[in-house]
Amino acid sequence: MPVKTNQKNIQQNSRLRRPGWLKVRLGSGQNFTDVRSLVGDNKLHTVCESARCPNIGECWSRKTATFMILGNVCTRSCTFCNITTGKPPVYDREEPQRVADAVMKLNLRHAVITSVARDDLKDGGSSIFAATIKKIREMQPGCTIEVLIPDFQGDPDALDIVLDAGPDILNHNLETVERLQRPLRVQAKYHRSLSVLKHAKEKNFITKSGIMVGVGETYDEIYQTFRDLRDVDCNILTVGQYLPPTKQHYPIERFYHPDEFTEIKENALAMGFTHVESGPMVRSSYHADEQVPKK
Repeated sequence: MPVKTNQKNIQQNSRLRRPGWLKVRLGSGQNFTDVRSLVGDNKLHTVCESARCPNIGECWSRKTATFMILGNVCTRSCTFCNITTGKPPVYDREEPQRVADAVMKLNLRHAVITSVARDDLKDGGSSIFAATIKKIREMQPGCTIEVLIPDFQGDPDALDIVLDAGPDILNHNLETVERLQRPLRVQAKYHRSLSVLKHAKEKNFITKSGIMVGVGETYDEIYQTFRDLRDVDCNILTVGQYLPPTKQHYPIERFYHPDEFTEIKENALAMGFTHVESGPMVRSSYHADEQVPKK
């Protein structure tokens, strides 16, 4: 659910004109058409569409997509997100098969699976994550798998259901600095998210997280967030520019210059992250196929 509409939000979102480096690439070509057709034919959801990701053109043209399981209605109301908030319908148990079928037909080397938050389900939907991982392994052997998961309300048993299915990368985003968690991630908790990453690392998984900038954070807060992630040995980091999906969403404070993103990346790598994607258009799954460690 977007942040409540008020004149201040609209003015703050409207007065900042997008700089030239934030041009969005439109989708075209056979690969883009193939992905769009498969998503539609298999009755699947993608975060690319539901969250209005600006990289959909580039990613679909590269035959990469982030599949969003468990429907497209979220039980949480993050004020930065464009996904619909409400009471989700009963989830589709045939969804893992359809996702795996799409992965196979696209002949993906790397698949990213995410979901809406399903706090209405006892296991938070973790069993559907696990079933999807297993189906992809069965139908597309050799495809590496990244899961971008919700926090499962901090339930380690639900998290273990996902981990026991053996994803290659466990991704869970902090989204923003600790001070801004409450206004942006209403039902989430900063240290609970860190505990999710810590639990996965204790089981020797490659872990990943990300934040968006431009919502009022300071550089000191950004780097403290990075230190907190390194304290739980998080391996991979993504940093991107926040872009409000509509004027009614959380207001943007400022645009970061590409040079600032370059500096952020250099400093993050110096802190010990093994891979950092930092740029105006970077999102959680951006170039995810390039982030899998070579075996």
